[in-house]
Amino acid sequence: MSTIVALSVLVAAAISGAHAQTTTTVAPLADQTYAYSALPYQVEPIGDIRGNQVGYNRCNSSTETQDSLCQTLIVNTIDDFCLWSSPKENDTIGVSEAYEVAWCAKHGHGTRIMPAGTLQGVQHITTPDYIMIVGFIDQTQVNLAASDYGGELDPHGADELGNPMGGVVYSNQYPSGNTDNSSLSQVIEWNEFIGNNQFCIKICNPSETTPTNVGLCNNVYDEVGISYNCPNSAQKGVFEVCDGDSMTPIGQYVSDGVTTTWTQPWSGTWTVPYTPTVPASSNCRTYASTDLYTSNSLPTSSASGSGSASGASATGSGAKASGSGASASGSSAGASATGTSGNSSGAHHVIVSGLATVLGVGAALAFLA
Repeated sequence: MSTIVALSVLVAAAISGAHAQTTTTVAPLADQTYAYSALPYQVEPIGDIRGNQVGYNRCNSSTETQDSLCQTLIVNTIDDFCLWSSPKENDTIGVSEAYEVAWCAKHGHGTRIMPAGTLQGVQHITTPDYIMIVGFIDQTQVNLAASDYGGELDPHGADELGNPMGGVVYSNQYPSGNTDNSSLSQVIEWNEFIGNNQFCIKICNPSETTPTNVGLCNNVYDEVGISYNCPNSAQKGVFEVCDGDSMTPIGQYVSDGVTTTWTQPWSGTWTVPYTPTVPASSNCRTYASTDLYTSNSLPTSSASGSGSASGASATGSGAKASGSGASASGSSAGASATGTSGNSSGAHHVIVSGLATVLGVGAALAFLA
């Protein structure tokens, strides 16, 4: 592990660099709303110090190849969802957060397709406030280095242009007055953690705008990882769909009968003062992975039509420190309960209640997301 002194220097550099980012005339990503059928070619054609949006949001059959740069992500059901990951082989989230693209489990969204065997255990949970898909993944199949502990993606970021820049999310689970799930509605608040061969994507109900709802998809607790942001009981090798209670907003806990909110520090050494609790679930249905994910042949030709990328490319994290493993990275998908270091674990659950450090991370640093 790196020393606390070295980590403090890197964190200071990350914060200083993020604060130095310039503002743009582009509206914050979370403020931009579009009907799925009316998406522009690029949501953010003008960038900032990190560069411009590298991909496109208007995706169709002509862009569905393994070279796709589609940055419109779909989250529907256990067999029909996408994840953000890198378009470049052997990459890390700390480097690629600004230019992530969509990788989908199902054809039809104009994206890259997860190869057979990528998903190794998935739990889809529907709650009153959010839908969460969480589980285990062979991250090398979606271009992440095997050693990458990963990080967090969300529609905010230090410059409010999102990670990835211009990345938007849609779902047919919140059909805006449609009861047959035939339409896609934009999800405003969402987050994803991926790394250490685990993932979680959570989408908050767009019809709810209460502070509690926003808190459930909060993006400022990136270092504490999946165990705190996505408490669940997913198991490797198990594919199930459940109903569940909503989690307690991250950071909130009860001590001696008093509800307290803990805020993740941006520097120094710290310990989370509570252990996350997995919400109750019910009505779980289990499926065979072979019934959910087909091994259809994957298109390999370069994307055409709407699939040409913009001229400029975005750098991974702007002025922030980046990397993977024990180096400075954006954040961790499986962060420990302390803010400076942790250890890799071979646990078979994404979260084990009462064991806050089960998903340790090597030197996770602040990610001003």
